[in-house]
Amino acid sequence: MGNVHKAVYVVGVLALAAVMAQARPAAEGKGSIVVVFKDGHQERFDRSAVSRIDLDSPAKIVFKDGHQQKIDGDDVARIDFEAAQLATLPGRAHFIGRWEVREGGGSNNKFYITLESDGQARKSIGASHGTWVLVDGEARVSWDDGWHDAIRKVGNKHEKIAYEPGKKFDDKPSNVTEAVNTEPRPI
Repeated sequence: MGNVHKAVYVVGVLALAAVMAQARPAAEGKGSIVVVFKDGHQERFDRSAVSRIDLDSPAKIVFKDGHQQKIDGDDVARIDFEAAQLATLPGRAHFIGRWEVREGGGSNNKFYITLESDGQARKSIGASHGTWVLVDGEARVSWDDGWHDAIRKVGNKHEKIAYEPGKKFDDKPSNVTEAVNTEPRPI
């Protein structure tokens, strides 16, 4: 990373640390820190669980329970603060319908994911059956072949985040593509 980029990164992380230090301690679920990576994936941390952010190279988030998670500054696009506002998170009905998505991972082929109101899911490629649940305002789909996807609202758009077999929803995704609901319904 060039010296200018390092300086901007350090200033940004310092600003983040300063805001966190001045913020009142949040109750469980009262907000999160969102690290947005250049590849589009995000990692959320409950603000009440974070003790501090160390600016060593690589930077790391230190949790109140003592565990630490490294963050590679070269991969970070930005760090956001989110207030927990359950009323603004999409509900289950928001995700019901047929979603046009892309395969990702270098392929631009589109396919469809259909989320049913009974928790069943279908897709037009691969293992066609799965189940889905709503977790923290996103639809999480577990497919019979071991793959799993999340459909998440990001601003005014949606993303399909794919995880290969053996990965968990909080791991780095295998790919991230746009998701478009082809049957949007008013909520």
